[in-house]
Parts: sequence; C-alpha cells; structure tokens
Amino acid sequence: MENLIQLQKKKKVIIVAMTGNTLLYLAGPTDVFFHANKYLQEAGIENGYEVLVVSPTTSKKVETETGIIIDCQYSAMDFNDEIDTLIIAGNDFGELSQAALQEFYSWLSTRNRENTRRIASICGGSFALAKAGMLDGRKATTHWYLAERMKKAYPNIKVNSNPFYINSDDGHIFTSAGVTTGIDLSIALVEHDFGKDIAIRVARKLVFYLNRPGLQSQFGSLVQEYESGHIAQKTQQWLTEHLHERLDVNQVAEYMNMSTRNFTRVFTKQTGVSPAKFIEKLRVEKARKYLENTDIPIERVAEHCGLGGLVSMRRIFLRHLMTTPSDYRRAFQSAKYPDMDHLTEIA
Repeated sequence: MENLIQLQKKKKVIIVAMTGNTLLYLAGPTDVFFHANKYLQEAGIENGYEVLVVSPTTSKKVETETGIIIDCQYSAMDFNDEIDTLIIAGNDFGELSQAALQEFYSWLSTRNRENTRRIASICGGSFALAKAGMLDGRKATTHWYLAERMKKAYPNIKVNSNPFYINSDDGHIFTSAGVTTGIDLSIALVEHDFGKDIAIRVARKLVFYLNRPGLQSQFGSLVQEYESGHIAQKTQQWLTEHLHERLDVNQVAEYMNMSTRNFTRVFTKQTGVSPAKFIEKLRVEKARKYLENTDIPIERVAEHCGLGGLVSMRRIFLRHLMTTPSDYRRAFQSAKYPDMDHLTEIA
C-alpha cells in the first residue's frame, strides 16, 4: 500500500472560491489538506495533495462576504487537464454576479469521470452542481436553510437536508451542508485516500470529529417563516401561547372563525403539512428553547410544551431531530443561562 502511494503523483485539489462567502468555506478544507500533507510527510509519504484555491471568474479576484478580497493565481477555467478533486466552496446567489459566472458554469459542465475523479460542493455550492446538471437523479444535501429552495428549483434531485454530507453512491459526487461541514467532508476524503490513521491525526489537530455526531436537522428550525397574512403565521402566535394545553384542530379552526373541514383543507394546502403536524413541530421548537437555555427538568419541559411524558417526548424528538432530548441538551445547552424569565416560570 505504502509503495503504491509513493508511486502516485500528488492529488490535485482545486477549490473554487465562490464570491460572497466567508473565509471558512476555504480555510476549513485547505487546513484539512495542509495538515494531511504534514502527517503524510512525517510518515515518509511525499505525494499527498497539491491544493489550489481558484476563482470562478477570469478576473481571478474573489470578494468574500466579509469584504476581504482574495487574489487567486488561477481561475477555474485555466484547468482543462485532469483534476483529482474539485470542490465548489459555497455559492453567490446575487443576480448581478450570474452573468460573470456563465463561463464558469460552462466549464463546470465539462467536468466528468474522465477528467475529474471526484467532485464535491460545500453548502450552496450544490446549486452550482445542480445548474451544471450533475445532480439530476442523485441524492444531495445543502445547508438546511436552502433545502426547500433546492427542492423547488431542482425537483429531480433527491434532496436530504439531514446529513452533514452525502456521497452519491458511485463515489463521484459529494455534497455537504453548512459551511463547517466542508471540514467534515474534507476529513472523510482524506480518510478515503490515505486511511483512518492520517484522518484521525488531522481531526485531532483541528479539534474536530472524525465522524461528527448528530445531523444537520438539529440546527435548523422545524417551522419555516411565513409572510404576514399566511394562515400559518395567523395561527402561530396563538398556538405558541397554548401549547401547554390539549389542542385539537377544532379549537384552532374556531379561533380562525372557520369550519374544521375548511380550515384543515386550506391549512394543509398552503403549508404542505396538516395542522396536527404543524402543532407538533411548534411543540418541539418550544422544547428546544427550554433545553438550550434552562436547566429545567426534561419531564417538566415535556409537560409545559404539550409533549406528554418523557417517553412521548423522546419519541417525538427522535422523529423530528433524530436525537433524544437529553442528548440535544448536552449538545446545545448554553454555558451561561441568559435572562429567560418567560421560560423559567415553569420550573
């Protein structure tokens, strides 16, 4: 194995720095490959990674969201030979930049198995892959906030907003979620290339997980924001104030001065979920705030949020967040409780 690695050329990693993103989109993956090279060299392996951060435009300048401008030595279009790993780091959804990116999208659409061993995206970079037609019929993920947008824009993509990253099954296309998941994905790629020992050393150096526990669903809100006047927005505040009560659809319909049948039909059509499911999501969201910001016993949280007892709350958390209430609290509880008088009143 080691002799085989020695004979290989360095793996060329091209990271396309899309404009309008933070530095972490680039810094995370580049640090992973940098440290991998360092530990490979210590092991006597010189042919690790050659990492290049490039621009998606011929100007070779990338302006980050924080205002920092990166002068790249190359643009993506300068590379027409073989690439080992191509990573699209983020995406710029600004309309003004789209015309300048057309040449990049044309170039991206030419990258395939014959000239690129694997192609990956970080966060909104999945939209660039989708635009180039690379994700049609494939499983993919993106930032939880962008998942619904991707489903609507590209219905042929099997969007799953839970995982931190997804392999498209054939090992050619990888998509990752929010910005820090670019680190998760890069460590996984290093493990695939050079084994678990090197990947573990990189993860330890960066004080990161080799396989981070949990799922992206734990970070995003279960209830999307609705415009003023939307039926869900009209009912949400009233429901939030009554979550500790036994609620049924009849009560909500009465509050809206609608028949139960008509309310259920209109609500389901406009939100895509039944009133009962919507109420359950609101209960989980309220419980999350208690778990994050107080030390109130979980059983009391369950009662006040209308989630029944501990067993019922655990089952509902597993269904929506794929974690238990106690594990959620350990992961997300504030180190210092803020002024939460409206929450601590149930203690």
